[in-house]
Amino acid sequence: MAGQIPQRFIDDLLARVDVVEVVGERVKLKKAGRNYSGLCPFHQEKTPSFTVSADKQFYHCFGCGAHGNGLRFLMEYDKLRFPEAVEQLASRLGMEVPREGADDPRAQARERKRKEGVNLLELSASYFRERLKMPEGQGAREYLERRGLAPEVLEAFGVGYAPDAWESLKRHLGERGIGEPVQVEYGLLVHREESGRTYDRFRDRVMFPIRDIKGRTIGFGGRVLGDAKPKYLNSPETPVFHKGRELYGLYEARQADHRLERVVIVEGYMDVVALAQFGIRNAVATLGTSTSEEHLGRLFRMVSEVVFCFDGDRAGRQAAARALETVLPLMIDGRQARFLFLPEGEDPDTLVRREGTEAFQDRITCASPLSEFLFDQAAAGRDLAHIEERERYASQVLKAVGRLPEGVLRSLMLTELSRRTGVEAKDFSALLARSDAGAGRGPHGGEEAPAVDGAGVPASASFQDEGDAPPLRRSGGVLSLAARALQLLLHEPELVTRLPAEDDWCPEEDPDGLLCREVIRLLRAGGYRSPQVLLAHFHGSPEGERLAALARRELLIPRHARDAELEGLVEHFRQYRRRRSPQEEFDALLARERAGERLSREDRQRLMTLITELHR
Repeated sequence: MAGQIPQRFIDDLLARVDVVEVVGERVKLKKAGRNYSGLCPFHQEKTPSFTVSADKQFYHCFGCGAHGNGLRFLMEYDKLRFPEAVEQLASRLGMEVPREGADDPRAQARERKRKEGVNLLELSASYFRERLKMPEGQGAREYLERRGLAPEVLEAFGVGYAPDAWESLKRHLGERGIGEPVQVEYGLLVHREESGRTYDRFRDRVMFPIRDIKGRTIGFGGRVLGDAKPKYLNSPETPVFHKGRELYGLYEARQADHRLERVVIVEGYMDVVALAQFGIRNAVATLGTSTSEEHLGRLFRMVSEVVFCFDGDRAGRQAAARALETVLPLMIDGRQARFLFLPEGEDPDTLVRREGTEAFQDRITCASPLSEFLFDQAAAGRDLAHIEERERYASQVLKAVGRLPEGVLRSLMLTELSRRTGVEAKDFSALLARSDAGAGRGPHGGEEAPAVDGAGVPASASFQDEGDAPPLRRSGGVLSLAARALQLLLHEPELVTRLPAEDDWCPEEDPDGLLCREVIRLLRAGGYRSPQVLLAHFHGSPEGERLAALARRELLIPRHARDAELEGLVEHFRQYRRRRSPQEEFDALLARERAGERLSREDRQRLMTLITELHR
């Protein structure tokens, strides 16, 4: 409804609501003195650091810093906008939310119409679900069984069936007093101008309700059972449904995991539902349109990583190129976009059934980062041994980099382009600045581009010397041994094949050692041999900043001696571990577990042995 919510009402609402009840409905809380505690819902942890105060009506996490009142909690946990969170809190107490200026008759009429439409669509969704259970829905049930979809998945997504009849839904709604004009307006009936006839839009189709972020039905998608065209049919644009804004499966994905961090964008309804059947509950689909900035803007407000999933054929590559153009301006630091291409002739539905959940998850984990896809796309079909082809390659990449917001990713892309072409990053930066100036704007609509040094890093952010670099653990200008091992793997990722199978040699008391473990696992999982891919996986995180600083630092060890250097470091750490006292080893293992790291079976056995030794 139009109009601002008065501040006095918000104050009154917060005075009446109990934050312990609001949080307790979503987080398991235990009484801890005068407060309540539990595992933080906003980050992964094993030891509770999340506290809710009944006296102060406030929550706070000592691990990640999340804090606020009941209203803030609903907004963060349920991903609600401010007005929606107020409405939800008010409904708990049976309070009507007042609006300043809400006496506007046009605003009231719009609100009544919206509610009428949502109620109509919910009634239709219920009708389709009932038809699926009836004898007339036998063909649809057999189709869904052949696709291997379990009843609980069908229920979670509200799948139904539209009967093979011209006026089945029309009669059902008409008997409940809903006129044909309203049914036409909300896309349930088709109206023929020449004859004046109306009939059901969806006939003999498996029906997928499209829900908004609150779970309300706002439209439908129907999959034909026979050979009729089109194979998939969506609701038309209506007062509540806009294809360029909505995503199928987003509500269901958030219901499955409120702490959603990654979303996979696939092509169709069946892909989303099939992946959910195999336990992959974070997939969404666009509704017959390309992924829009509005789609991605909504997703990036909820998650930090988006994975585009495409067929590996020419059409899939073209769709990926369009997605790349759309996502570039949104790639502020902290966000990730990656591209997954499936084998030719496969889609997510068929592939997950053939390979299984773990293999498909591995494909997602190893999807190409935006940077790698951008460079590969620009290089496709070019012979970079020729200067002219290298110029066109660099120009295409530079044009894309110019669409990125100012930040670490943009700087790293210039550095990598410099490495691949032999042109200094500062020259590319100057070209970008001239291009932006010629267009009368800075890199993002009016701001001038900051000067960039030879490493592709904004001059204002450059370190005076390596001693000022916070990401590096060093003493007297020398890297720590753990950082040296990390730097070797970053510059020469293929060295991971020379390491022992277990990574227990990494010193867990050093942050660089813990990061080294993560890098080793990622290199082994993805088979990566490019430092740029590795940096992109950590982009936007403190670990990414540390790796970027190590990447900028020149590796002085000759290439032929690097494997021996790494093997020597591993042996040194192993000897050090054997020399440590039982108490030191116990403290280190315990610190890793309390930090949320999952210990290996050998580490857990060692921990139990140390407990026995220390107790004795």
